[in-house]
Amino acid sequence: MKNKNLQALAVILVAVVIAALVAWAAGDKGGLVRGWPLLLFCAALSFGIQWVAFIPAYLLKTERFYDLAGSLTYLALLASAARFGPPRSLADTLLLMMCGLWALRLGTFLFLRIHKDGADKRFTEIKTHFWRFAVSWTLQGLWVFFTLCPVLIVVASPAWHYTTAWTVAGAVLWAAGFAIEIVADWQKRQFKAEPQNAGRFIQSGLWAKSRHPNYVGEMLLWFGIFIMCVPMLQDWQWVSIVSPLFIVLLLTKVSGVPLLEASSDARWGQEAAYKAYKANTPVLWPWGKGG
Repeated sequence: MKNKNLQALAVILVAVVIAALVAWAAGDKGGLVRGWPLLLFCAALSFGIQWVAFIPAYLLKTERFYDLAGSLTYLALLASAARFGPPRSLADTLLLMMCGLWALRLGTFLFLRIHKDGADKRFTEIKTHFWRFAVSWTLQGLWVFFTLCPVLIVVASPAWHYTTAWTVAGAVLWAAGFAIEIVADWQKRQFKAEPQNAGRFIQSGLWAKSRHPNYVGEMLLWFGIFIMCVPMLQDWQWVSIVSPLFIVLLLTKVSGVPLLEASSDARWGQEAAYKAYKANTPVLWPWGKGG
Protein backbone atom coordinates (compact mmCIF):
# COMPACT_ATOMS: atom_id res chain seq x y z
CA MET A 1 0.00 0.00 0.00
CA LYS A 2 2.84 2.37 0.85
CA ASN A 3 4.37 1.84 -2.61
CA LYS A 4 1.05 2.62 -4.30
CA ASN A 5 0.75 5.83 -2.30
CA LEU A 6 4.26 6.86 -3.28
CA GLN A 7 3.51 6.10 -6.92
CA ALA A 8 0.33 8.17 -6.75
CA LEU A 9 2.20 11.08 -5.16
CA ALA A 10 4.87 10.83 -7.86
CA VAL A 11 2.21 11.02 -10.59
CA ILE A 12 0.73 14.13 -8.98
CA LEU A 13 4.12 15.84 -8.76
CA VAL A 14 5.01 14.94 -12.35
CA ALA A 15 1.67 16.27 -13.61
CA VAL A 16 2.17 19.58 -11.82
CA VAL A 17 5.77 19.95 -13.02
CA ILE A 18 4.84 19.20 -16.64
CA ALA A 19 2.00 21.73 -16.57
CA ALA A 20 4.29 24.36 -14.99
CA LEU A 21 6.98 23.80 -17.63
CA VAL A 22 4.47 24.09 -20.48
CA ALA A 23 2.99 27.24 -18.95
CA TRP A 24 6.43 28.78 -18.41
CA ALA A 25 7.68 27.91 -21.91
CA ALA A 26 4.59 29.00 -23.82
CA GLY A 27 3.28 31.83 -21.67
CA ASP A 28 6.08 34.39 -21.66
CA LYS A 29 4.39 36.64 -24.26
CA GLY A 30 0.97 36.86 -22.60
CA GLY A 31 -0.67 39.09 -20.02
CA LEU A 32 -0.15 39.10 -16.26
CA VAL A 33 -2.46 38.33 -13.34
CA ARG A 34 -1.15 39.90 -10.13
CA GLY A 35 2.36 39.54 -11.51
CA TRP A 36 1.86 35.96 -12.69
CA PRO A 37 1.96 35.08 -16.39
CA LEU A 38 -1.66 34.37 -17.38
CA LEU A 39 -0.85 30.85 -18.57
CA LEU A 40 0.88 29.94 -15.30
CA PHE A 41 -1.99 31.45 -13.33
CA CYS A 42 -4.48 29.33 -15.29
CA ALA A 43 -2.43 26.17 -14.69
CA ALA A 44 -2.40 26.85 -10.95
CA LEU A 45 -6.12 27.63 -10.99
CA SER A 46 -6.89 24.41 -12.85
CA PHE A 47 -5.16 22.25 -10.26
CA GLY A 48 -6.39 24.36 -7.36
CA ILE A 49 -10.07 23.95 -8.21
CA GLN A 50 -9.63 20.20 -8.57
CA TRP A 51 -7.86 19.84 -5.23
CA VAL A 52 -10.48 21.92 -3.42
CA ALA A 53 -13.27 19.80 -4.94
CA PHE A 54 -11.37 16.60 -4.13
CA ILE A 55 -11.54 17.12 -0.36
CA PRO A 56 -15.35 16.79 0.05
CA ALA A 57 -15.37 14.12 -2.68
CA TYR A 58 -12.93 12.00 -0.68
CA LEU A 59 -14.67 12.60 2.64
CA LEU A 60 -17.99 11.55 1.11
CA LYS A 61 -16.38 8.79 -0.98
CA THR A 62 -18.17 10.03 -4.07
CA GLU A 63 -17.34 10.90 -7.67
CA ARG A 64 -20.76 12.35 -8.42
CA PHE A 65 -19.49 15.89 -9.03
CA TYR A 66 -16.16 14.93 -10.64
CA ASP A 67 -17.25 15.78 -14.19
CA LEU A 68 -19.11 18.89 -13.05
CA ALA A 69 -15.93 20.13 -11.34
CA GLY A 70 -14.05 19.60 -14.60
CA SER A 71 -16.54 21.67 -16.58
CA LEU A 72 -16.54 24.45 -13.98
CA THR A 73 -12.74 24.51 -14.18
CA TYR A 74 -12.94 24.99 -17.94
CA LEU A 75 -15.31 27.90 -17.45
CA ALA A 76 -13.11 29.42 -14.72
CA LEU A 77 -10.04 29.36 -16.97
CA LEU A 78 -11.96 30.80 -19.91
CA ALA A 79 -13.35 33.55 -17.68
CA SER A 80 -9.85 34.34 -16.41
CA ALA A 81 -8.52 34.57 -19.96
CA ALA A 82 -11.37 36.88 -20.95
CA ARG A 83 -10.94 39.01 -17.83
CA PHE A 84 -7.18 39.45 -17.79
CA GLY A 85 -6.29 39.17 -21.48
CA PRO A 86 -6.10 42.09 -23.91
CA PRO A 87 -9.15 43.37 -25.85
CA ARG A 88 -11.00 40.58 -27.69
CA SER A 89 -11.01 40.07 -31.45
CA LEU A 90 -13.80 38.17 -33.22
CA ALA A 91 -11.58 35.07 -33.49
CA ASP A 92 -10.77 35.22 -29.76
CA THR A 93 -14.45 35.59 -28.89
CA LEU A 94 -15.34 32.61 -31.05
CA LEU A 95 -12.72 30.46 -29.33
CA LEU A 96 -13.96 31.42 -25.86
CA MET A 97 -17.61 30.85 -26.78
CA MET A 98 -16.98 27.50 -28.49
CA CYS A 99 -14.96 26.11 -25.59
CA GLY A 100 -17.48 27.44 -23.08
CA LEU A 101 -20.42 25.92 -24.96
CA TRP A 102 -18.67 22.56 -25.16
CA ALA A 103 -17.84 22.60 -21.42
CA LEU A 104 -21.41 23.51 -20.45
CA ARG A 105 -22.93 20.83 -22.67
CA LEU A 106 -20.61 17.99 -21.71
CA GLY A 107 -20.50 18.83 -18.02
CA THR A 108 -24.29 18.99 -17.78
CA PHE A 109 -24.68 15.74 -19.74
CA LEU A 110 -22.18 13.82 -17.60
CA PHE A 111 -23.50 15.25 -14.33
CA LEU A 112 -27.08 14.24 -15.14
CA ARG A 113 -25.94 10.83 -16.39
CA ILE A 114 -24.10 9.87 -13.24
CA HIS A 115 -27.00 11.00 -11.05
CA LYS A 116 -29.37 8.87 -13.11
CA ASP A 117 -27.21 5.82 -13.76
CA GLY A 118 -25.38 5.69 -10.43
CA ALA A 119 -21.71 5.31 -9.54
CA ASP A 120 -18.97 5.54 -12.14
CA LYS A 121 -17.18 2.17 -12.20
CA ARG A 122 -13.84 3.89 -12.87
CA PHE A 123 -13.83 5.13 -9.28
CA THR A 124 -15.26 2.11 -7.45
CA GLU A 125 -11.92 1.03 -6.01
CA ILE A 126 -9.83 4.18 -5.90
CA LYS A 127 -12.30 6.58 -4.23
CA THR A 128 -11.57 5.02 -0.84
CA HIS A 129 -7.81 5.62 -1.20
CA PHE A 130 -6.71 9.22 -0.59
CA TRP A 131 -3.68 9.48 -2.88
CA ARG A 132 -5.01 7.29 -5.68
CA PHE A 133 -8.28 9.24 -5.75
CA ALA A 134 -6.29 12.48 -5.67
CA VAL A 135 -4.47 11.36 -8.82
CA SER A 136 -7.75 11.33 -10.75
CA TRP A 137 -8.55 14.89 -9.73
CA THR A 138 -5.01 16.05 -10.47
CA LEU A 139 -5.08 14.48 -13.93
CA GLN A 140 -8.37 16.21 -14.59
CA GLY A 141 -6.67 19.51 -13.76
CA LEU A 142 -3.89 18.62 -16.21
CA TRP A 143 -6.46 17.62 -18.84
CA VAL A 144 -8.31 20.95 -18.53
CA PHE A 145 -5.13 23.01 -18.74
CA PHE A 146 -3.62 21.03 -21.60
CA THR A 147 -6.75 21.11 -23.76
CA LEU A 148 -7.23 24.84 -23.25
CA CYS A 149 -3.53 25.65 -23.64
CA PRO A 150 -3.62 26.96 -27.25
CA VAL A 151 -6.74 29.00 -26.51
CA LEU A 152 -5.18 30.57 -23.42
CA ILE A 153 -2.00 31.39 -25.35
CA VAL A 154 -3.91 33.09 -28.15
CA VAL A 155 -6.32 34.97 -25.92
CA ALA A 156 -3.47 36.18 -23.69
CA SER A 157 -1.41 37.41 -26.64
CA PRO A 158 -1.20 41.21 -27.05
CA ALA A 159 -1.14 40.74 -30.84
CA TRP A 160 -4.48 41.14 -32.61
CA HIS A 161 -5.97 37.79 -33.67
CA TYR A 162 -7.36 38.27 -37.18
CA THR A 163 -10.09 36.05 -38.63
CA THR A 164 -8.52 33.95 -41.39
CA ALA A 165 -9.10 30.78 -43.38
CA TRP A 166 -7.59 28.93 -40.41
CA THR A 167 -10.40 30.31 -38.24
CA VAL A 168 -13.08 29.14 -40.65
CA ALA A 169 -11.55 25.70 -41.22
CA GLY A 170 -11.07 25.10 -37.49
CA ALA A 171 -14.59 26.30 -36.67
CA VAL A 172 -16.10 23.97 -39.27
CA LEU A 173 -14.13 21.01 -37.88
CA TRP A 174 -15.17 21.96 -34.33
CA ALA A 175 -18.82 22.20 -35.37
CA ALA A 176 -18.67 18.77 -37.03
CA GLY A 177 -17.07 17.20 -33.97
CA PHE A 178 -19.49 18.94 -31.59
CA ALA A 179 -22.47 17.73 -33.61
CA ILE A 180 -21.17 14.15 -33.76
CA GLU A 181 -20.61 14.10 -30.00
CA ILE A 182 -24.09 15.45 -29.25
CA VAL A 183 -25.85 13.08 -31.65
CA ALA A 184 -23.90 10.04 -30.43
CA ASP A 185 -24.67 10.81 -26.77
CA TRP A 186 -28.36 11.42 -27.59
CA GLN A 187 -28.67 8.19 -29.57
CA LYS A 188 -27.16 6.14 -26.75
CA ARG A 189 -29.37 7.82 -24.15
CA GLN A 190 -32.47 7.12 -26.28
CA PHE A 191 -31.39 3.52 -26.78
CA LYS A 192 -30.98 2.95 -23.04
CA ALA A 193 -34.35 4.56 -22.33
CA GLU A 194 -36.19 1.78 -24.20
CA PRO A 195 -37.12 -1.07 -21.78
CA GLN A 196 -36.49 -3.74 -24.45
CA ASN A 197 -32.86 -2.62 -24.69
CA ALA A 198 -32.06 -3.24 -21.01
CA GLY A 199 -28.72 -5.01 -20.76
CA ARG A 200 -28.06 -4.72 -24.49
CA PHE A 201 -25.36 -2.83 -26.43
CA ILE A 202 -26.10 -0.13 -29.00
CA GLN A 203 -25.25 -0.81 -32.64
CA SER A 204 -27.50 1.63 -34.45
CA GLY A 205 -27.17 5.20 -35.73
CA LEU A 206 -23.64 6.56 -35.48
CA TRP A 207 -22.81 3.53 -33.34
CA ALA A 208 -23.21 1.36 -36.44
CA LYS A 209 -20.33 3.28 -38.07
CA SER A 210 -18.03 3.48 -35.04
CA ARG A 211 -17.91 1.75 -31.66
CA HIS A 212 -17.06 5.09 -30.03
CA PRO A 213 -18.48 7.91 -32.21
CA ASN A 214 -18.65 10.31 -29.24
CA TYR A 215 -14.86 10.05 -28.93
CA VAL A 216 -14.49 10.71 -32.66
CA GLY A 217 -16.43 13.94 -32.15
CA GLU A 218 -14.32 14.87 -29.13
CA MET A 219 -11.05 14.48 -31.02
CA LEU A 220 -12.30 16.36 -34.08
CA LEU A 221 -13.50 19.38 -32.13
CA TRP A 222 -10.21 19.82 -30.24
CA PHE A 223 -8.21 19.56 -33.46
CA GLY A 224 -10.58 22.24 -34.77
CA ILE A 225 -9.80 24.49 -31.80
CA PHE A 226 -6.06 24.02 -32.31
CA ILE A 227 -6.33 24.81 -36.04
CA MET A 228 -8.07 28.09 -35.20
CA CYS A 229 -5.10 29.02 -32.99
CA VAL A 230 -2.35 28.09 -35.48
CA PRO A 231 -1.81 31.58 -37.04
CA MET A 232 -1.00 33.07 -33.62
CA LEU A 233 1.48 30.48 -32.39
CA GLN A 234 5.22 31.14 -32.40
CA ASP A 235 8.39 29.70 -30.92
CA TRP A 236 7.72 27.65 -27.77
CA GLN A 237 4.00 28.28 -28.06
CA TRP A 238 3.86 25.38 -30.51
CA VAL A 239 4.12 23.12 -27.47
CA SER A 240 0.36 23.72 -27.20
CA ILE A 241 -0.15 21.06 -29.88
CA VAL A 242 -0.24 18.91 -26.74
CA SER A 243 -3.94 19.89 -26.60
CA PRO A 244 -5.37 17.62 -29.34
CA LEU A 245 -2.59 15.04 -28.95
CA PHE A 246 -3.34 14.69 -25.23
CA ILE A 247 -7.03 14.13 -26.04
CA VAL A 248 -6.13 11.40 -28.55
CA LEU A 249 -3.77 9.73 -26.06
CA LEU A 250 -6.28 9.94 -23.22
CA LEU A 251 -9.19 8.55 -25.23
CA THR A 252 -7.36 5.83 -27.15
CA LYS A 253 -4.77 4.62 -24.65
CA VAL A 254 -5.76 5.59 -21.10
CA SER A 255 -9.30 6.16 -19.80
CA GLY A 256 -11.49 6.06 -22.90
CA VAL A 257 -11.50 3.23 -25.41
CA PRO A 258 -9.43 0.68 -23.41
CA LEU A 259 -11.71 0.81 -20.34
CA LEU A 260 -14.96 0.69 -22.34
CA GLU A 261 -13.74 -2.06 -24.65
CA ALA A 262 -12.67 -4.18 -21.68
CA SER A 263 -16.02 -3.58 -19.96
CA SER A 264 -17.99 -4.46 -23.11
CA ASP A 265 -15.91 -7.58 -23.74
CA ALA A 266 -16.54 -8.77 -20.19
CA ARG A 267 -20.27 -8.13 -20.47
CA TRP A 268 -21.10 -9.30 -23.99
CA GLY A 269 -17.94 -11.03 -25.19
CA GLN A 270 -19.62 -14.44 -25.46
CA GLU A 271 -22.57 -13.22 -27.54
CA ALA A 272 -22.49 -13.88 -31.29
CA ALA A 273 -24.15 -10.54 -32.08
CA TYR A 274 -21.50 -8.64 -30.15
CA LYS A 275 -18.69 -10.60 -31.78
CA ALA A 276 -20.13 -9.76 -35.22
CA TYR A 277 -20.56 -6.10 -34.29
CA LYS A 278 -17.00 -5.86 -33.03
CA ALA A 279 -15.59 -7.67 -36.09
CA ASN A 280 -17.42 -5.43 -38.57
CA THR A 281 -17.46 -2.04 -36.84
CA PRO A 282 -14.31 0.12 -36.51
CA VAL A 283 -13.18 1.16 -33.04
CA LEU A 284 -13.20 4.85 -34.02
CA TRP A 285 -12.99 6.08 -37.58
CA PRO A 286 -15.73 4.84 -39.97
CA TRP A 287 -13.19 4.04 -42.70
CA GLY A 288 -11.20 1.78 -40.38
CA LYS A 289 -11.51 -1.94 -39.83
CA GLY A 290 -13.35 -3.81 -37.14
CA GLY A 291 -11.74 -6.13 -34.65
